[in-house]
Amino acid sequence: MAKRSNEPFLWSLFSSGGMIAALMLPVLILLFGLAIPLEWIEAPSRESLLALVRHPLTRLVLFGLCSLPLFHGAHRFRFTLYDGLQIKHLNELIAVVCYGGAIVGTALAGYILWTLG
Repeated sequence: MAKRSNEPFLWSLFSSGGMIAALMLPVLILLFGLAIPLEWIEAPSRESLLALVRHPLTRLVLFGLCSLPLFHGAHRFRFTLYDGLQIKHLNELIAVVCYGGAIVGTALAGYILWTLG
């Protein structure tokens, strides 16, 4: 009986993280990194942003915005080390470090979002 691989699950996290990183993060960077500080648009009040972040659906979206790009980066970094640098003999260690870092970052994002106000 063949051993089942977890590669399809990791590739789905990679692709969804890449989609989030390509489509959603640039908009947030444009808004909160340029448009609001340069006063191109009026800054929302602290109370309205806090009320928005306290909504469970917003927390779920923010959790996805934090965690999926972490797995995308972990997968990309793993295969950069594995294929690009030809460190094939350390495949298991590299996978544990890369995906472990993504899991720790995801847990940290979940903790921070859970404990918000």
